[in-house]
Amino acid sequence: MIDFLIIGGGIAGLSAAARLAPLGKTLVLERETALGYHASGRSAAMFEPNYGLPSTIALSRASAAFFATTDGGFLSPRGVMFLAKSEDRDAFSAACDNFEAIPLPLDEAHQRVPIINRTVAAYAALHQEASDIDTDRFLQWCARTCRAHGGDVLTNQDVTEITRISSGWQVQTPTAIYETKLLLNAGGAWADHIATRAGIAPLGITPMRRSMARIPAPGGYDLHDWPMLLDVHEHWYAKPDAGSLIISPAEEDPMAPFDAWPDDMVLAEGIARYQKFVTEEVTHLEASWAGLRSFTPDRNLALGPDRQDPTFVWVAGQGGYGFQSAPAAAQLIADLISGQPSELDAATRQALDPRRFS
Repeated sequence: MIDFLIIGGGIAGLSAAARLAPLGKTLVLERETALGYHASGRSAAMFEPNYGLPSTIALSRASAAFFATTDGGFLSPRGVMFLAKSEDRDAFSAACDNFEAIPLPLDEAHQRVPIINRTVAAYAALHQEASDIDTDRFLQWCARTCRAHGGDVLTNQDVTEITRISSGWQVQTPTAIYETKLLLNAGGAWADHIATRAGIAPLGITPMRRSMARIPAPGGYDLHDWPMLLDVHEHWYAKPDAGSLIISPAEEDPMAPFDAWPDDMVLAEGIARYQKFVTEEVTHLEASWAGLRSFTPDRNLALGPDRQDPTFVWVAGQGGYGFQSAPAAAQLIADLISGQPSELDAATRQALDPRRFS
């Protein structure tokens, strides 16, 4: 009998496994042939602790110490620069307040990022504390930690049937049948589908596509020290990545869960919005892809036991905050399961409780 069976080998499931494995026999089942294949493998990989709803911000801030100290740290300096047109002064001021960003003279912003079009951008601000996350190393650390405590992490395991039994749950794949006391749903875009298969009412989680494209370094510049660039309305962003630049339209297009790919028109429109703010033309793409960011109806994460059956535990609705919130989210799951007090405040725990949906 397994103590904790987790469906989903993205960062939500793997981080929970790392925390639960010391508490009991833990098994992670991932349908794909690789861990982190879907949203976790297509992330912008940023740690911006001021991003999101209050409950998300609380999780991210509670995760900061882990990211800074564990296994030598998973963060490296990046920063986020906010750009706005002259007519967007109010939105710019709000972004500065919300993200604790410091306004910069445009000339200084241009010195940092020489492609900024100063005839379009009227305002710039920098939040220097935002960081890159080494997402692949974090995923591998979680899997390694789970295994070090006797847990198993299996790929190519499509869950075909879930049955409630007297001792917990029976989970069937094409090659095996497992029995577990607690079943954790870390299925990302498929979380509601997993719940339905288990006879649990879905939460109304909506997968939303976000597309990305990689372009060569604009103007041949060295992008190593450039911050991430973000339109204050989040109509596009651009981020240095391995010597190239990633551009996203930052769209949120709802759709059924699938192995996402970008919509060429949406991507072109987003690149056009980015193009207005810079002086270097985008001439070709090195690659493009898309991921599904999954949101609950109120856009707070869903972390904890189901209202219908407490042996079914939600680790879902991460939206675009899965990596940066994962350490604290996983710790909350472990605390709830083990009965230990959480360091998160009561309002945050209530906002994250899946039982809020009726």
